[in-house]
Amino acid sequence: MGGLFWAALIDCLRMNPLRAILFKLTAVTLFVVMSSLIKVAADHVPPGEAVFFRSFFALPVIVVWQLMAGTLRDGLKVKSPGGHFLRGVLGTLAMACFFTSLGLLPLPEVTALGYATPILIVVFAALLLKEPVRLFRIAAVTLGLVGVLVMLSPHLSVLSDGPKGHIGQAFGAAIALVGALMAALAQVTIRKLTMTERTSAIVFWFTITSTVLSLLTLPFGWTWPPVRIFACLVCAGLVGGVAQIMLTLSYRWAHASVVAPFDYASMLLALVIGYVAFDEQPSRTILAGAAIVISAGVLIIWREHRLGLERDRQRKAATPQG
Repeated sequence: MGGLFWAALIDCLRMNPLRAILFKLTAVTLFVVMSSLIKVAADHVPPGEAVFFRSFFALPVIVVWQLMAGTLRDGLKVKSPGGHFLRGVLGTLAMACFFTSLGLLPLPEVTALGYATPILIVVFAALLLKEPVRLFRIAAVTLGLVGVLVMLSPHLSVLSDGPKGHIGQAFGAAIALVGALMAALAQVTIRKLTMTERTSAIVFWFTITSTVLSLLTLPFGWTWPPVRIFACLVCAGLVGGVAQIMLTLSYRWAHASVVAPFDYASMLLALVIGYVAFDEQPSRTILAGAAIVISAGVLIIWREHRLGLERDRQRKAATPQG
């Protein structure tokens, strides 16, 4: 009993919700900045080349962080090479789809379609990890999918050609949704990996894998970008690396249910940057669909938090007293 008390006390002391929220908001801001830099470069380099820059220039940041934290040696050790490779393939495909859609759609719209990821995670966790899905979650997932359909509705009518006409936008919306699907599968793979692998290993080997896989697209039209675009791509990699670290730290200082809702702050940032930097104004339909998807995501997070509290109560009730 005494050991459990001290373990619980230490856990509480290690939790710092305010610090965690600050790290998460910093990560969200940096990821939107990274997306903006990739969008600037989208007309100059193919998505595979953008993935290379994002991955390769994030690697030094991640290695330095792991050296400072003393986790680099652990980051090199793996127990499931196949699991890391699968996570790398899925994550790289998600990134490539996301970068492709940034060249075809407004930044806020790509951001909003990305919110389908947590909805799809619930579906894939049930199908692949056999996690129980009760009526509440089914209702929330259904609501989220309705929101996705609302966001897709402007692109279901193809009226004009051109890479950025209706056909191009419809393709951009479809590829963004595929990216969300790949990201969800990657997250489910990470859930499985965390049972045997350290976070440092997952972060390190994903960066290595995505760098190598992106090089496979070299024969498909890589170009030497202008100096300004080259600088944007390098900055995107560095910013993405720092954002990844901030994200990891946020989950170290508080439970996921505390920091997860702050993902949706990216919509406000994307709206501001999209309007100021790219003169983009999303339609009311896109905003309405995004609001529905965000509501569904928040409901799922709230439900997970409630179930977590219930499990803690059951665990304490089952612990022998004295």
